[in-house]
Amino acid sequence: MNKSELVQALADKINISTEEASKIVDGFFDSMREALLRGDRIEIRGFGSFKVKQYDGYLGRNPKTGEPVQVKPKRMPFFKAGKGLLDCLNE
Repeated sequence: MNKSELVQALADKINISTEEASKIVDGFFDSMREALLRGDRIEIRGFGSFKVKQYDGYLGRNPKTGEPVQVKPKRMPFFKAGKGLLDCLNE
């Protein structure tokens, strides 16, 4: 499911226009993005949690040439499925 399909599903589910549903979805994603940028953890009970993990830099290798390459430290979003979602998927 992509974003436009999510917007359409929400509009159909609660009987609103696609414009209103789009604003809701955009607002939801913006709020999540802002929380993760602040370093907050997002927990949606029964669905899962989102957090940002910090990875240190390291010395890697270019797979094509074999030359050493310095990989910069980075922050990556991480999702962990909740028990409700796992149970639903494995019934």
